[in-house]
Amino acid sequence: MNYRHAFHAGNYGDVFKHTLLVQLLRALQRKEKGILYLDTHAGRGAYDLRAKTGPAGRAPEWPAGIGRLWNAAGLPPPLADYVALVRAFNETAGGTGAGPRFYPGSPWLAALVRRPQDRLQFWERQPGEAKSLRRRFAGMRRLTVESGDGYAALKSALPPPERRALVLIDPPFEAADEFDAILAALRHGLERFAGGVYAIWYPVTERTRVARFFAGLHALHPPPALTAELAVTAAPQVRMKACGLLVLNPPWRFADEVRSVLPALAASLGLDSGAAARCEWLVPER
Repeated sequence: MNYRHAFHAGNYGDVFKHTLLVQLLRALQRKEKGILYLDTHAGRGAYDLRAKTGPAGRAPEWPAGIGRLWNAAGLPPPLADYVALVRAFNETAGGTGAGPRFYPGSPWLAALVRRPQDRLQFWERQPGEAKSLRRRFAGMRRLTVESGDGYAALKSALPPPERRALVLIDPPFEAADEFDAILAALRHGLERFAGGVYAIWYPVTERTRVARFFAGLHALHPPPALTAELAVTAAPQVRMKACGLLVLNPPWRFADEVRSVLPALAASLGLDSGAAARCEWLVPER
């Protein structure tokens, strides 16, 4: 995929991923001790939804994502929590009007919910994106932005002094061997810090690629692993029909929280009767 995140910002994949990310952070914050949040592919951190960033003649994707939830009522608590954070960011960034204008990437969502004892570390390979991210977070304590290979950060940043960490791996999936790179990074991460929480977002464009990824994960003899997926359609002409989040060492009760919000995500973001969501243990809890 030729991935331009500024164009895809706020789409259904972001809504799914960021809703679960916020709940992961909230779950880890049930304990008083601080955590390290490590984002391996942080991007620029904030996006103008009205900027013309996509291919000529192609409609933006956010109206079918965050746009569908902006004024929705009766959302389950995890989804309402996420929407409230996006609304707060939009207002702070200067958004006005009936709909969203500015959308926060995962770095800003983590910054919005972090506590004083939590530490944030963002990695971004693209120099321009890293520079923009660094400028946005200038002066914030216990927060660093690194320009470089986020996969390598699993060697350099782990284990953290806090002995608690959430690592988000959310690459652009432009490279054909991206799943292999994720597995290699996870191997290093688990060798250095087996007790960390690792969350990996992935697109479902070819089910066979995802199946090979899961088989490669099993070969690492991983800790308990939970996978959640959201499909918005079964239409063959849609390339990315679904996406998923794989979580190693999910916090206590996180699986129940995911299952409570998935039906609402499928109902709100589905394009047709092929919309569906599921959550299952890839590696059961011991």
